[in-house]
Amino acid sequence: MLNYSKIGSFFSKLSQVLLGKRMIIAKSQKDLDRMREVGELIAEVRESLRGMVEIGITSMELNAVADKMIRSLGATPTFIGYHGFPYAICASVNDQIVHGFSNDIPLKNGDIISLDMAATYNGFVGDTAFTAPVGEITDELKQLIRVTEECLELAIEQCYPNKRVGDIGWAIQSHAEKYGYGIVRDYTGHGIGRAMHEAPQIANYGRAGTREKIRAGYCFAIEPMLNLGTHETRTLEDKWTVVTLDGKPSAHAEHSLAITADGPEILTLTKEQKAALKNSKKETVAA
Repeated sequence: MLNYSKIGSFFSKLSQVLLGKRMIIAKSQKDLDRMREVGELIAEVRESLRGMVEIGITSMELNAVADKMIRSLGATPTFIGYHGFPYAICASVNDQIVHGFSNDIPLKNGDIISLDMAATYNGFVGDTAFTAPVGEITDELKQLIRVTEECLELAIEQCYPNKRVGDIGWAIQSHAEKYGYGIVRDYTGHGIGRAMHEAPQIANYGRAGTREKIRAGYCFAIEPMLNLGTHETRTLEDKWTVVTLDGKPSAHAEHSLAITADGPEILTLTKEQKAALKNSKKETVAA
C-alpha cells in the first residue's frame, strides 16, 4: 500500500529545492488516526502539567515530569535534540514568549508561565501549549491569557475547506488588536504531521481571503502569542529563549488540529475533553 504522507513529504522537500516553497502535505485517514493518538497523548501530558503549576514549583520539575510521562506512554519528547534544544518542554515565564529553558528557579505568586510541548508517537507529532497563572495574578494578566485563548478558538473556527490560511491570521489579529496587544510576528504556527514543522507557516496576523486554500486532510498547529506591550522580540544569550523587547508579559496558546470535510477537529484534546466537546455540541443543536 502506498504511504501518501511519506510521498507527500518527499514532494514537499523536492518543491522546496526546485521552487523555494514547500508543499502542504494532506493526511490519509490512517495518518489522521495516528495524529489523533499522539494528540490525545500530549494533551494528557499538558493537563497533568497544568495541574502542577503552583507557587514554589520549578520549570525543571515540570520538565522532568513531562519527559518521564511522554516516554512512559511509549512516545518521544519531540523537542529534545531539535536543532540542539535540550528540554522536553519550552517553559517561558512572564516576559519570555517562547523557547524558554527550564531551570531551578521556583515560580512565585503573580507569575505566568507558558508551557509548550510536543511528542512523537508512531511517526507523527502532536504539539500543544498553554499559559497558566501562578497563584493570584492581576486582572490585566488574566485578560491577556483569556484573549490569547479566545484568539486560538477564533482561529480554529476559520479552518474549513476552501477557506484561506490568511483567514486564520486575520481572526487572531482582529481580536487581539481590540485589546491593543502586541502580536508576535517573528514566530508562527505551522503545518504538522510526520514532522513538527511542515508547510504552511501560519502567521498570527494577516488578511482574510489570502494565502493558500485550506483543504480536507491538512493538519495545522495554530499558536497565537500575544504581548502586553510591543510585538518586538529579542533572543537571550542561550540562543533560544525569546523575550519581549520591552520586558512586558506574554501569553501563548496552541492546539494541533485536522481539517475534515465537516470542519476543524482539535487533535490535542484528552478523551474526556473530546467527550465534553461532543456533548456541548449536541446540547447546542438541541437548543
